[in-house]
Amino acid sequence: MSTFKYKALDKNKKIVAGLLEVASKEFAEETLKEKDLLIIELKELSSRRLSGMTILERVSGKDLVIFSRQFAIMISANMVIVQSLKIIVDQTASLKLKNIILKVATEVDGGTKLSDALANWPDVFSNFYVSVVRSGETSGKLDEILNYLADEMEKDYDMMNKIKGAMIYPVFVLCGLIVVGMVMMIYVVPKLTNILSEGGAELPITTKILIGTSNFLASYWIIILLASVVIFFGLRFYTSKPTGKKQIDYLKLKLPIFGKLFQLIYLVRFTRSMNTLIVSGITISDSLKVVAGVVNNKIYQELIEQTILAVNEGNSISSVFSKSNEIPKMVSQMINIGERTGKLDVILDRITVFYGRAIANTIANLMTLMEPVIMVVMGIAVGIMVAAIILPMYNLAGQV
Repeated sequence: MSTFKYKALDKNKKIVAGLLEVASKEFAEETLKEKDLLIIELKELSSRRLSGMTILERVSGKDLVIFSRQFAIMISANMVIVQSLKIIVDQTASLKLKNIILKVATEVDGGTKLSDALANWPDVFSNFYVSVVRSGETSGKLDEILNYLADEMEKDYDMMNKIKGAMIYPVFVLCGLIVVGMVMMIYVVPKLTNILSEGGAELPITTKILIGTSNFLASYWIIILLASVVIFFGLRFYTSKPTGKKQIDYLKLKLPIFGKLFQLIYLVRFTRSMNTLIVSGITISDSLKVVAGVVNNKIYQELIEQTILAVNEGNSISSVFSKSNEIPKMVSQMINIGERTGKLDVILDRITVFYGRAIANTIANLMTLMEPVIMVVMGIAVGIMVAAIILPMYNLAGQV
């Protein structure tokens, strides 16, 4: 099979573009004609060029959510899996996801199970995603499972999107302050402090500190930049190791302001994923194994792994959670009730809703807190500049 990139005109004379995976160029032309498309350009992509176009591209959470929703709708409408996948290809914006869907459709058309075909792309379709789809195939309720999966993925995507959106403003302001501060210290402050130094007057301690800092940055800014790059990649390498990741994940939970938010995010990620898997018909033990890789925190991952051992020995989830300082007492108690009543999925859903609201409230409070904090930081920076430069220059002018 070869992959072809095409550009064509549809019935409304609008230009459409996409990818096709067919046996030959003739089949590609016939396929486009069947869709009533007037071919403008049709090129075969070599495997090297195709990999070069997609290797740097990543499939975003939004792309995966849209794919899951479209796929769920088509399966619910009793469309054949292969036909549904080929239709979705034309609606997908991501080139990498287009190529993957085409390959998945080809494998399914050749007799491979959908879940097995998706499992060949672990960087896009996680173990969690594949497990849910596999349970839908086994139970014969693939349409229901896909709809439920799409709903839960949308909720998770919306939550993470709100968190990222809330962080954009303070991060942008902080980066702006750092850049402006560096420019001021390297280029502007030396010119102003030269005037003060030539005046011969005794300079205040704040001005001396500012002059020393400015001279250091102006002389060694390249070394500082290189050191920052080395530290950045050094931290990335360190966090790629199990020990380093565990320490960083532990520090995240202990941060003064954001630690509580991180804890809530991991809890919601656990309860939502666990609920989705249980509703899909996957056993508690197998669900825990999948969720251990979903929470993306080493502390919680180790806790879940301990829980798996306890469950395999005949104990309950709550028996392990109740002993952990990272799990609120309310969560372990509610899970205990769910296990006793046989309604663990219902309890997990209620916990998810409760802590989802708590995350929204925490983000709102952080945004409210960030604005005055940023104003105070900017005020302190301006105050230091005034005390170190403007006042000495004013005093110098008064002596003339």
